[in-house]
Amino acid sequence: MDLKDKVIVITGAARGLGAAMAKRFAAKGCKLALVDLDADSIGDTVAECETTASSVKAYGANVADEQQVINLFNQIVNDLGGLDGLVNNAGITRDALLVKFRDGEVLSKLSLEQWQSVIDVNLTGVFLCGREAAEHMIKLNSKGVIVNISSISRAGNMGQTNYSATKAGVQAMAVTWGKELARYGIRTGSVAPGFINTEMVAGMKPEAREKLISGIPLKRMGEPDEIANAVEFIFDNDYFTGRIIEVDGMLRL
Repeated sequence: MDLKDKVIVITGAARGLGAAMAKRFAAKGCKLALVDLDADSIGDTVAECETTASSVKAYGANVADEQQVINLFNQIVNDLGGLDGLVNNAGITRDALLVKFRDGEVLSKLSLEQWQSVIDVNLTGVFLCGREAAEHMIKLNSKGVIVNISSISRAGNMGQTNYSATKAGVQAMAVTWGKELARYGIRTGSVAPGFINTEMVAGMKPEAREKLISGIPLKRMGEPDEIANAVEFIFDNDYFTGRIIEVDGMLRL
């Protein structure tokens, strides 16, 4: 796909990976629709993208709310005149052990609220955004691209029953959509980052950060733009669909 003037939606665009993707796609001259829970929180990302993007608009929406997502995509198509790509990046964590047991007593359990909140945003949100994007792409015959951001944790990670389940799910959805939507010329894909140097990781204690890095064969964390580069590859390569790109420094063998 030639990205010049293409309408690309990026969820979770206020910071971290979403902001990095926005800046990379802006440099390609895209028309960007940047989405987060609060439109005002995207201000810094919008400002960084305005100098290179063909156009950029911020939208506030809860991706787990069906009507808000329907309204969001209708508004984006109305404002920007089309829809060519979606990056499903919005996600949250609510980490906890399934059962925390010590000295013969249960200290805590992963709560239903912790489970459901992550499922709502990371899985249902991706489903809703993917569904609405696909509908518009089919109607517009845009032959677009949908990319889901998965994670190394999709294979299972201690303390992340909820998060791991969602990240395995969004990969599976990308495969399913790739099969279903190919007839319309719509491609899909997913990217599974390892440990990435985002704002959250930068705030870790130095000793915890060093321990984390020591377990990565490349001996460093990934940078947000390296994930954005993998997403861009999926858009660029017209024969890529339904597959996953792992960008983890060989952490998952």
